[in-house]
Amino acid sequence: MSTHRSPWMTEDLDALRELARSFCEKEIAPHQARWRNQQHIDREVWTKAGALGLLCLSVPEEYGGGGGTYAHEAVLLEEQGRVGDTAWGIGVHSVVVAHYLLAYGTEDQKQRWLPLMATGAAVGAIAMTEPGAGSDLQGIRTRAVRDGAEYVVDGAKTFITNATHADFVIVVARTDPDAGSRGISLILVETDRAGFRRGRILDKIGQRGQDASELFFDGVRVPAANLLGGVEGRGFGHLMGQLPKERLTIAVTAAVAIETALDLTVLYTKDRSAFGQRVFDFQHSRFTLAEAATEARIVRCFVDDCLLRLLRGELDGATAAMAKWWTTERAMHIIDRCLQLHGGYGYMAEYPISHLWVDQRVQQIYGGTNQIMKEIISRSL
Repeated sequence: MSTHRSPWMTEDLDALRELARSFCEKEIAPHQARWRNQQHIDREVWTKAGALGLLCLSVPEEYGGGGGTYAHEAVLLEEQGRVGDTAWGIGVHSVVVAHYLLAYGTEDQKQRWLPLMATGAAVGAIAMTEPGAGSDLQGIRTRAVRDGAEYVVDGAKTFITNATHADFVIVVARTDPDAGSRGISLILVETDRAGFRRGRILDKIGQRGQDASELFFDGVRVPAANLLGGVEGRGFGHLMGQLPKERLTIAVTAAVAIETALDLTVLYTKDRSAFGQRVFDFQHSRFTLAEAATEARIVRCFVDDCLLRLLRGELDGATAAMAKWWTTERAMHIIDRCLQLHGGYGYMAEYPISHLWVDQRVQQIYGGTNQIMKEIISRSL
């Protein structure tokens, strides 16, 4: 319902928004309940999006992408969020994996994978988190040992988005166990290789349509050419270089979740009656919504500023951490109060507010916990 127009929007992005909104309304929104039950999306979503040019929007045209900027990706992420979807791992595919390849991959790696990702013929995933290593990436135990012209990969990963359909995974692994953060590298592992195994889809309390899974690497042999960028020991630096954009992506989705919850709650409270009047007409309801609308605008302005900084190449790690921490905290606070205004119906799965509430909780955890974000911010002071 907000009339706010982000300063980074253009006529080109307006046209993209119309296309993205149509796609999300037709191909994403109707399947939410079924996807939650099956715990993953349908494979054809990727190829349908690819046929419309909605994949890898910020990848150069020479690699099959849309030739746009992060703003193009943000528009699609916003429209996905407005239909309440958290199942489609488009952010991981187009914003994260594609840009690891684009920023650090060899020319052969980029030519091989990016055009396939842009059409949806190949789905990408990235495997950082392990059963014993989450926000502390230096605790990675997965190994990639050089053996002649190959690497042998052993280890286990968990919470991996797009695991069900991934055709390749960028694996964070130790290539030198004695070198600390300088012993971490990124290895491309195709999922049809012997020794690779997909584990169970994890039974989450929220984002149940998204296929976060366990992955296992039991002596998986890959060519040495699958080392991302062709140089060992740069993986930790690569991760640090991409994390600000990933954390901004979380902030973008948090902003949309707040705005969507607010819109749903205004409509609900104007339609629902109690004690002879609309729920909206109680002063408590109006004041709660007034506070939420104000915070939603502040969140949006902060996210807009961060996005403009990113487009100018000026978004630093501390500011991205601020955005990730603050927007996800405010989102949980606001959505909780919006659910309260729905009364008992807010707790019913048939109402979208219930899914917004439970899906939002993990945003304070992934991408680095909010406590880690505060640590990053404090180091900049």
